Amino acid sequence: MTTPFSGTATGRAGDRAARKPHLAVVGATGAVGSVLLGILSERADIWGEIRLVAPPSSQLRSSRGDSHSAGRKLTVRGEEVEVLALAEEVFDGIDIAVFDVPDEVSAQWAPIAAAKGAVVVDNSAAFRLDPDVPLVVPEVNAHAARVRPRGIVANPNCTTLSMIVALGALHAEYGLSELIVSSYQAVSGAGRDGVDTLRSQLAAVSGTELGTTPGDVRRAMGDTLGPFPAPVALNVVPWAGSLQEDGWSSEELKLRDESRKILGLPGLRVSATCVRVPVITTHSLTVHARFENEVTVAGAHEILASAPGVVVCDDPAQGEFPTPADVVGTDPTWVGRVRRALDDPRALELFVCGDNLRKGAALNAAQIAEVVAAELTA
Repeated sequence: MTTPFSGTATGRAGDRAARKPHLAVVGATGAVGSVLLGILSERADIWGEIRLVAPPSSQLRSSRGDSHSAGRKLTVRGEEVEVLALAEEVFDGIDIAVFDVPDEVSAQWAPIAAAKGAVVVDNSAAFRLDPDVPLVVPEVNAHAARVRPRGIVANPNCTTLSMIVALGALHAEYGLSELIVSSYQAVSGAGRDGVDTLRSQLAAVSGTELGTTPGDVRRAMGDTLGPFPAPVALNVVPWAGSLQEDGWSSEELKLRDESRKILGLPGLRVSATCVRVPVITTHSLTVHARFENEVTVAGAHEILASAPGVVVCDDPAQGEFPTPADVVGTDPTWVGRVRRALDDPRALELFVCGDNLRKGAALNAAQIAEVVAAELTA
C-alpha cells in the first residue's frame, strides 16, 4: 500500500506541520479498541486519516475477545472504515500508531511500525519498563513523551492508571514516600472472556440459596471459571495476573514498578494486593499514601479538586463517595473517603475509582497520541 505521505523521514517531518497527522489503531476490533474508536469520535478532530488494523487470529489470545476478521467495517468519526490486516505496509504514511494487542504482538510489530516512521503508543506490557521507552500519563508526566529513543511511548496498566492521576497531584504538593494499595478489579480487565464468565456465573446463582455453605458456589460453577482461579459471582478473588517470585502477582508488581517510573521515584516503597471483584467495568482501589510532609484533608481536597482529570466525591454524611456502578463510562479518576491516617500526620487514606477501559486504557492512549500529534505538527 502506498499513500501520498509515504517517503523519507525528512520529507514527512516537513509535511506533518502542514497537515493533520495520520493515525493507525492496531487492535481496533478488540474491547479497548472499540472504546478508543468511540473516544476518537468524541474528542477534538485533530486527525487526518484514521486507519484501522487487526492482527490475524493466530496472533491473538482468545481471552481478549477480539473479532479477528480483517475486511469488516467499523464506524469512527461517523464514517465506516474497513479494517486492514496487520502487515508492514499498513504503516506507510502513518505518523502515530496506537497498539492495543497482546504483549507478543506488540513486541514484534511496534518496532516495525517505528522503523516505518510512526510514533507508537503501546498499550501492552511489552515496553513499559524498558528504560528507552517513556511510560506516560499526560496529566502527570506529559513531558516524558518527547524523549523516545525507540520511537515508542508506553501506556500504563489499567490498575495503575485508575489511581496515578490523583496520586501525581498529591505528590507534586506533598512528596510521596510510600504506598500501600489494595485493588478491587473489574472482570473486564481480563477481556471479554472475563465479562462473559461473570455474566454466566450471575445467571447460575440468580434466584438460588448459593453462598451459604462452603464450596457451594464453586460446585455450581463447574467448568465456568473462565480466566479466574475461583468463582467471581458472590465472591471476591485475591488474585489478578500471573504468579511471580515470592508469591507476588504480576498485577501487584506492575503497580509498584509503573508508579515508580511515572512519578520518577525509583525508590518509592509500594506494597499492593490485587483482588478481582464481581464488577463488569471500573477498577477501585484503597490507597494508604505516606508523604514527606504533613498533610490535611482540606489541603488534599483543594489539590484534587483543581487537578486535571480528577473529580472529588467525598461527603460520607450524605452517602456520597465513588462506586464503580456510578463511575463506569466516565473519564476522570474519582476520589472519595479522604482521611488523614489516625496515627500518622503524613499519611492519607483514599478510595479511588476509574473506568479501566477508558482512562485505564483507551483514553490515556488517545491523550498520549494527542500530545505527540501536537509535537509533530508544531
